[in-house]
Amino acid sequence: MIAEAAVARYGLTASVELLNVSENETYLVRAADSTRVLRVHRLGYHPPGAIPSELAWLDALRAEAGVRTPRVIPAADGSRVVTVADPAGGPDRDCVLFEFLPGREPSEDNLRADFEPLGALTARMHQHARGWARPPGFVRFHWDAPAAFGSSDGPGRWGDWRASPGVGSAELAVLERLESTLRDRLKRFGRSPERYGLIHADLRLANLLASPDGVSVIDFDDCGFGWYLYDLGAALSFVEHLPEVPEVIDAWVRGYRSVAPLSAEDEAEIWTFVLFRRLLLTAWIGSHSTVDIAAELGAGYTAGSCALAEQYLSTHT
Repeated sequence: MIAEAAVARYGLTASVELLNVSENETYLVRAADSTRVLRVHRLGYHPPGAIPSELAWLDALRAEAGVRTPRVIPAADGSRVVTVADPAGGPDRDCVLFEFLPGREPSEDNLRADFEPLGALTARMHQHARGWARPPGFVRFHWDAPAAFGSSDGPGRWGDWRASPGVGSAELAVLERLESTLRDRLKRFGRSPERYGLIHADLRLANLLASPDGVSVIDFDDCGFGWYLYDLGAALSFVEHLPEVPEVIDAWVRGYRSVAPLSAEDEAEIWTFVLFRRLLLTAWIGSHSTVDIAAELGAGYTAGSCALAEQYLSTHT
């Protein structure tokens, strides 16, 4: 088992329990005096240097911006990323051990209250990203339109939404109009340093841990360069359709502006980024049919994407 081989590199005598499999494999590592979390990275997702770059930003956010992020636990030889041979003979895997942070995922029943402090937290992260001197060799991918929807070089990072369940001729027509409109609006919106930079890119509720001491941010595996407003779109993942979302967005904007400016022009494009993320997730569901949540959502998510697209296109075309 790769996880057990990785734990041995840390000099730990511990039990290993699988927590989650979606993109990476995540394990709870219990030793006599500590509990930690091991991430076994998927194959072929990150270029060389990308994982150490992620960990460098985690450290900097905690030390310089007061954002609660998990500390990286080095291996016995000091390595922050360990490469482990697969005992079953498969390819080597990169692994990282993190401290275990207390807290629970915020509830969907309390979105209005939770999104105002989330907006403020996101603004602190963005302010840090704008001013941070990234270390030499820093490399992370982009979450731009070609990465989302594909280009002449190939499909998007999460696949092609056209291959998702429930995409028939009517759905194809609606979602092609949506993609075209999103591409046009994002091009006009531009990639100035105030709008586009280093982002978490997956600030959904599952990656937040609320506790009496505050909110911790975990799982920076998708962090990269993108529009700052994409972090709001990602925060609304899987709840975009709820009737209270306009009020939830208002709360996020209030929180954000309590820390950093957000122009009226930026605010006007918020739903562009909500739909941008929604179409990305539609593609993700199509390319991850073996993941439980993707199988559960299936064609219903595509139908919901079309309904949201129609509403968006009625005001943003």
